[in-house]
Amino acid sequence: MFLSFSFKFFEELRTAAMTTLIATYPALATLADTLQGLPLHEVPAGTTLFREHETCAGFPLLLSGEVRISRSTSQGRALELYRVVPGELCLVSSSALFAQSALSAHGVTTRDTQLALLPPAAFRAALADTTFRDFVLGLFAERMADLTALIEAVAFQRLDQRLAAALLGHGSPLKTTHQALADELGTVREIVTRLLRRFEREGWLSLSRESISVLDAAALRALAEPPAGAA
Repeated sequence: MFLSFSFKFFEELRTAAMTTLIATYPALATLADTLQGLPLHEVPAGTTLFREHETCAGFPLLLSGEVRISRSTSQGRALELYRVVPGELCLVSSSALFAQSALSAHGVTTRDTQLALLPPAAFRAALADTTFRDFVLGLFAERMADLTALIEAVAFQRLDQRLAAALLGHGSPLKTTHQALADELGTVREIVTRLLRRFEREGWLSLSRESISVLDAAALRALAEPPAGAA
């Protein structure tokens, strides 16, 4: 009786999860049969899902949580490329699957995350479905635009401008560390700390342990988005 009850309970959980997955990724609706056999993974925050130069294990489909995708530098630092949330696509995973090549970046969960993983063979078979293929290629193009904007920021924006931009739009106080901001910006913690202290002296923000309170968002915005032609 207990085994029968447990089986029914977990089947109901799986059905609910598959319903959520299709609601999150509507392009998967025609692939419901393929999804039924996919295991669901509960991954705690701070878990490395994949590493650079490894073989891609599959196409991640997030039901909840968030994954930070970063590229390591030769100096041992990491530059954040983008983040994946439910309904979005991991460009690094999909490009590795398209080309059947090694991964070019690493992914780490920033929050407790639930996801399914579409195996490489199933991913390639799913591309035969027009709806799914258009979905993947559409998000692929969006991610490429994001990466182009990142390249322009790294190449042409000063670090203080990029830091000011990173502090905006997250509410206040912002729960983060100097190291996390350095990783996001692809620099070292000491430089970020010096800039944050400069911003604090200007009265733009207040620093406390793993928390930053924005006091003058307008000043940060003026630094992050200088008028055209300004130095």
